[in-house]
Amino acid sequence: MVEKRDETDFSNVEYYTNRELSWLLFDRRVLGEARDKANPLFERLKFLSITASNLDEFFMVRVASLKDMVSAGYKKKDIAGMTASEQLAKVNEETHALVEQQYAVYNRSLLPHLLENGLHIIRHHEDLGKEEAAYVDRYFADNIYPVLTPMAVDSSRPFPLIRNKSLNLGALVKKKNGGGELEFATVQVPSVLSRLVTIPAEEGTKIILLEEVIERNMHKLFLNYDIVCSYPFRIMRNADLPIEEDEAEDLLQEIEKQLKKRQWGQVIRLEVEEGIDDRLLKLIRDELAIEQGDIYAISGPLDLTFLMKMYGLEGFDHLKEHGYLKPQPVPELAEETDVLAKIREGDILMHHPYQTFEPVVNFIRQAAKDPDVLAIKQTLYRVSGNSPIVAALEQAADNGKQVSVLVELKARFDEENNIVWAKKLEKAGCHVIYGLVGLKTHSKITLVVRREENGIRRYVHLGTGNYNDSTAKLYTDIGLFTCSEAIGEDATAVFNMLSGYSEPRNWNKLSLAPLWLKDRFLHLIDREKAYAGQGRTAHIIAKMNSLCDKDIIEALYAASAAGVKIDLIIRGICCLKAGIDGVSENITVRSIVGNYLEHARIFYFENDGKPEYYCASADWMPRNLERRVEILFPVEKPQLQEKLHHILECQMRDTVKASVLQPDGSYKKTGKRGREEYNAQLHFCLEAREAARAEKNTGNKRIFIPEMHHE
Repeated sequence: MVEKRDETDFSNVEYYTNRELSWLLFDRRVLGEARDKANPLFERLKFLSITASNLDEFFMVRVASLKDMVSAGYKKKDIAGMTASEQLAKVNEETHALVEQQYAVYNRSLLPHLLENGLHIIRHHEDLGKEEAAYVDRYFADNIYPVLTPMAVDSSRPFPLIRNKSLNLGALVKKKNGGGELEFATVQVPSVLSRLVTIPAEEGTKIILLEEVIERNMHKLFLNYDIVCSYPFRIMRNADLPIEEDEAEDLLQEIEKQLKKRQWGQVIRLEVEEGIDDRLLKLIRDELAIEQGDIYAISGPLDLTFLMKMYGLEGFDHLKEHGYLKPQPVPELAEETDVLAKIREGDILMHHPYQTFEPVVNFIRQAAKDPDVLAIKQTLYRVSGNSPIVAALEQAADNGKQVSVLVELKARFDEENNIVWAKKLEKAGCHVIYGLVGLKTHSKITLVVRREENGIRRYVHLGTGNYNDSTAKLYTDIGLFTCSEAIGEDATAVFNMLSGYSEPRNWNKLSLAPLWLKDRFLHLIDREKAYAGQGRTAHIIAKMNSLCDKDIIEALYAASAAGVKIDLIIRGICCLKAGIDGVSENITVRSIVGNYLEHARIFYFENDGKPEYYCASADWMPRNLERRVEILFPVEKPQLQEKLHHILECQMRDTVKASVLQPDGSYKKTGKRGREEYNAQLHFCLEAREAARAEKNTGNKRIFIPEMHHE
């Protein structure tokens, strides 16, 4: 525990955790789910796969950024008082330890349990039986060999360009029937083929990985050479796109150009199989100009994301989680309901994925067909591969509606998808906006403008998550439908600002980043602090993905020191430290890592007994508050406020998936400690089902029962 100083300086670096190290703690919590024997076996595989894909992105973006800072001689310290080189050294240490733990879970825990349950993974091709080997060789000849491109390196053939994240086999070879030096050869393990090769077995399921099959047959790829040794390797490159927007005449073309470069950015991580021949390793390391600390010797298969493919194997459903239900109908919005008519009856709050995302899709589909709808405006950040929302917007344009869509081309790792969608929408006749210079548009808002008897009425959807029907089944988010005149006016102002850079003098209900959202949050926190100073009730509950904005943290510390009770529910990064005397002893931080990815942002301020509730697209991070277009919207209807409060209370009660931040910076599972086992996510599933059933029964009584005597 950090000791309190005589005069508390809330900016003291000792009161803060480094952002990158906090993120690694989050990935450890995900790894904890892979280790947890209470989870079904295949769910543990899934969580281990997620830790691997998380780590890939972390390296491509965050570690890459630190390396760029070090190369540029950047000396400025972070929120926790660490230089870029200090962060890099600590991150390297922690990631090596994390990778070791990943493979300890894989080798010692998961593999033996898989074998017990009839899934045998043959780790090395040398372990194949005679018949199995013959089958594998035939499979190689028929299915793999035609796809491969073996590449030898000599005086006439330079070292090949190795693609980012690609799995490769590197070999040292020697010409047959002659002396000569050892030469390097390589072949990329093709991502177009399944990495899981199933071998016929009398009992259970036998699997060998594709790279093992190729390695066994390497001699068939280099016929004039003897294979001295061969080992898999994988590289990670800097994938942070350096887009100079001010210089780019056409943002779309600039991003397309930079995407190609992503494959060939600086190598920042090299994974090799443990026990690799030193000569081969030196050759790869020298060619790729990689430092020793960035080399990871792996005791198992490289790139554990293949476990997600294993999760999809048939015959193992009994080893998966079945307690969670599919998304349930929204009681107010049955399948055939006129969504716009229902919104006119009153605001509707939805909790995804417990409740289906389909009403949001139907909202746009119905608006597209409605002859009285004049315009549809929407922001798109990440959409699904075959988006029904994009299809509905295209139809709306085809039906003569005024359709304006902001497609954020700078949505990291979705740039290619978004370029495709942008071109498609433009072709359909939609007005497409490519975001604002210097800012990412991360807000989630849809506006439908309709001509009605009493004039123009505006219908608005606001959300905390993307307009993505696929991720809406996996991410927990809040959505609000409203036709509030005040919010409608603000929504129009938002789109006018995005398309025409015009900002109104006054806003009614919505708060926007980067304009004044941060100031709004600071005001709300300071107001609670003032109430506490007056001896009134003061309480803040804030749920988000990440907290690392220094000004916000300082304000929270000051509020805590004044006596404000602060409960934070933060899934990922948290640079705030809990339990510091005189600083944060009134602050609790918990993280929920469960079956669904927690993604909703919900904020509660006690306000001296007149509680205020807000939802937002923004976390408490500098990028959200200062470099993105984000929206904070109020939830004002008492019955909807009750729903939000219920969500927050349930999450604070969780004893199964919640971990609590300790004063020493570690996270510990809450545990039951004499309390009943309570899983908030599972509880929400069951509640959504009961609410849907109750509405159905009410509907049956209301609609069908009077007709029953006719049967």
